Amino acid sequence: MFLPVNRQEMLDRGWSQCDFVYIVGDAYVDHPSFGHAIISRCLEAKGYKVGIISQPDWHDLNSFQEFGLPRLAFLVTAGNIDSMVNHYSVNKRRRDKDNYTDNGEMGKRPDRATIVYCQKLREIYGNDVPIVIGGIEASLRRFAHYDYWDDKVRKSILIDSGADILLYGMGENSIIETADALASGLNVKDITYIRGSAYKTKNIDYLYDYKMLPSYEEICSDKEKYCDSFVTQFQNTDAINADVLVEPYKGWFVVCNPPAFPLTQEEMDATYSLPYERTFHPMYHHIPAIDEVQFSIISNRGCFGACSFCALASHQGRRISSRSKESIVEEAKKITEHKDFKGYIHDIGGPTANFYRPSCDRQLEYGTCKTRQCLDPKPCPNIVVTHKQYLEILRAVRSLPRVKKVFVRSGVRYDYLMYDPDDEFFRELVQHHISGQLKVAPEHVSNSVLRYMGKCNHELYEKFRSKYIKLNEEYGKNQFLVPYLMSSHPGCDLDDAIELALYLKSIHHIPQQVQDFYPTPMTLSTCMYYTEMDPYTKKPVYVAKNKHDKLLQRVLMQYSYPKNQALVIEALKKAGREDLIGYSDKCLVKPMKYQKPKNQVRR
Repeated sequence: MFLPVNRQEMLDRGWSQCDFVYIVGDAYVDHPSFGHAIISRCLEAKGYKVGIISQPDWHDLNSFQEFGLPRLAFLVTAGNIDSMVNHYSVNKRRRDKDNYTDNGEMGKRPDRATIVYCQKLREIYGNDVPIVIGGIEASLRRFAHYDYWDDKVRKSILIDSGADILLYGMGENSIIETADALASGLNVKDITYIRGSAYKTKNIDYLYDYKMLPSYEEICSDKEKYCDSFVTQFQNTDAINADVLVEPYKGWFVVCNPPAFPLTQEEMDATYSLPYERTFHPMYHHIPAIDEVQFSIISNRGCFGACSFCALASHQGRRISSRSKESIVEEAKKITEHKDFKGYIHDIGGPTANFYRPSCDRQLEYGTCKTRQCLDPKPCPNIVVTHKQYLEILRAVRSLPRVKKVFVRSGVRYDYLMYDPDDEFFRELVQHHISGQLKVAPEHVSNSVLRYMGKCNHELYEKFRSKYIKLNEEYGKNQFLVPYLMSSHPGCDLDDAIELALYLKSIHHIPQQVQDFYPTPMTLSTCMYYTEMDPYTKKPVYVAKNKHDKLLQRVLMQYSYPKNQALVIEALKKAGREDLIGYSDKCLVKPMKYQKPKNQVRR
């Protein structure tokens, strides 16, 4: 049974009032791949009454009042994806489809949805009821941050939204702690102790152990201060060794508590065993976002990959939590009973499919290292590389009745795969778990760019690629390898883009889609993009910022497209590489032929 979405459904359950009213920027999908489904089901499991208001019309205040005033609080989230990323491409063009809305219709949520929803609630109810915000949009804006769409440093979303508490990260335990505190009668301003929470206050005299970040005013006026603030935030993302962080504003302090502890395996199993309907609410026709995940299974959380352009470490953390084999197999059995199941499990994985256990055992006692990464630039001597447990899960699921294939689509970290001395997983991956093509993310070929990206060197990718081809030949498979590649990342100039284009020519691969670097809050790459320096060394970093410079890098990746010919020639001339314009095999593009102007027709 879905949770109530209107007053009548609330009354039909015998409720006179909801404990929590959940304002969601997505369509209501009761599936564990959707954050609002997990949080609402966790609250329900603890006996709390939750009503869902999905995609309210922010032009109509009545749409926020469907359930009236909740007993404890409003919960607000923009949805599974940041509303600005959801609405705009990297070129800041409005997208024409929203996969988290009925029939993909665009325009059902506002820009900066978390802020808008909170402001509407304050307009209606004032301060009569607490507002708790969460989700990816709020989580990655808990501190002041560079905003790509406004091209300026914005304040913490706590300041702009007027919310009382921000719960960052995955949130199951922190939302229950918050709910219990409110239910016990605590004033929302006294709830200052919950892990994985941030709040604003005018007085911090009660704090005794914290780190003070540079003020909002300082980071707006001094990019080195911005770097200092980012580094401190990045080094305090582990639940065991993180400090309380305080960010000053004129008249306010934003206080961020250490992250919530990762869920234990028992807690994670319990979360995914809740009674989800595993589909969208029947009031909708079709929600496109369900298509890829309906028959997929989440096996793990967290990522120790350290890609500079990814905010996962700041949201889910670097320490891996995982579900038991028994829990995953049980979910797979439920999937096989679905009326639309055709025999294919689309994925078993997480942010990185083959990260099933913590990268080293010392993390369980001391937390992840503050000043070194697990894989970048070389694997840590303490890292434990094994795929045995994950492989056992894949074997168990693919042996179930009615299961024809189990695919791995959530991304395989190929460097971790290559560091495993036992190639058993690699072999079974090729034999059983690829749906025609394996997508991996080398991102670039220039080792200098890869260093800025936090990725391994290109030579390791080539070893992986060679072994992948060899194993496919060995098992008689005709499976492709599709590399994800990125243009215009900080540190990448035209020479690096040309190096990538020459590599693509050498392997006879032209990507159909090109991923241009997209600066999003709370990533190392975004810090470099804004400040044009390495935040650790303060050394300058080249950044392609204007649209034309970024376009020249992008077209080089699709150098053979006729429509890109003139721009590719321009890029090569600008880089002083006219030697690559010609008719020989080593050249990227042929000289453009002179076209005689057409005769004008006299009237």
